[in-house]
Amino acid sequence: MQLTPTEEERLRVFTAAQLARATLVKGLRLNAPEAVALVCDEMHAAGRGGASFDEVAAAGRVVVPADQVMDGVASIVPEIRVEVLLEEGTRLFVLREPFGPAEDDGPGAIRFGEDDVELAPGRDRIHLPVTNRGEHPIRVSSHFPFWRSNDHLEFDRAAADGFRLDLPAGDSLRWAPGETHEVDLVGYGGTGA
Repeated sequence: MQLTPTEEERLRVFTAAQLARATLVKGLRLNAPEAVALVCDEMHAAGRGGASFDEVAAAGRVVVPADQVMDGVASIVPEIRVEVLLEEGTRLFVLREPFGPAEDDGPGAIRFGEDDVELAPGRDRIHLPVTNRGEHPIRVSSHFPFWRSNDHLEFDRAAADGFRLDLPAGDSLRWAPGETHEVDLVGYGGTGA
């Protein structure tokens, strides 16, 4: 049997939702993956049954009450995004706070310190002007080897060898065509670049 990626994903969601149902039958509270899978599965089932957009959203909101999830789940799952096939086509649903408001001090809570945190302390840093000489916008992510970035970015590549953008993990910087940024680069850690 050949399945499309969407069908394979639907089967994974269904399997995890069945695990969630079995967990609830045992009288246990759901962890984050189980709770999310059960919500998504109920929404998919409602859509397949011909429910309207609002009815599908309502099905997702009522299936897992906050008292059926483990402590901290509300903090680590602030929203659920799922595409559901309705009669008019596929629609994206975004359920915010599906398991209630986040706990300020529970697992997964974000706690901010008093002072700024230095990124990559003690590493070599350089500062370079970088210009996009291409016709399209260019984006470079935080940990990409900067000297290997798009050829349309004009800068001193020899100086940048072994460096990356000095940005928090997952962040990026974008250049519009003709735009110049003064960037800070930080040396890679470890034994290789």
